[in-house]
Amino acid sequence: MTETVEPAAGTDATEPFAVGVTVRGYETDTQGHLNQSVYLQYAEHARWSLLQASGIRQSTMVDRRVGPVTVETTIRYRRELRAGDEVEVSCAFVWGEGKTFRIEQTVRTADGTVAAEVSAVCGLLDLTERKLLPDPRAALRDLADEPALLGLTDA
Repeated sequence: MTETVEPAAGTDATEPFAVGVTVRGYETDTQGHLNQSVYLQYAEHARWSLLQASGIRQSTMVDRRVGPVTVETTIRYRRELRAGDEVEVSCAFVWGEGKTFRIEQTVRTADGTVAAEVSAVCGLLDLTERKLLPDPRAALRDLADEPALLGLTDA
């Protein structure tokens, strides 16, 4: 399995953070296409890779009793993927006001063709209270060594 993380990506506003993945044969369905559920796994892998690149470890989040949650996901399938295809999965946080934020992701083939677009509404859950934190930006900014990778500037 070939898998790469591009930690330098995402520092330029025109270039979002991205992770490379090779589609594996066991991830395909009977038509030879990448199984629909695997797109979500690729998206999740890119999200955690971005958090880690920003300096946020899963264990630190657990220690602080917070965790990311997804409340809605939309996948737009554009082109089929097959075993052996090399793809890049981008990941960008889009901030608004309130308890939730969006994560926009694109799965692209090596030639730049968009295979899928994934859009998720997410939040940070207080693991003790089981409620969304009122200001996820502040919590992630506090946890991150490099908050700019998450689209967070000093505030």
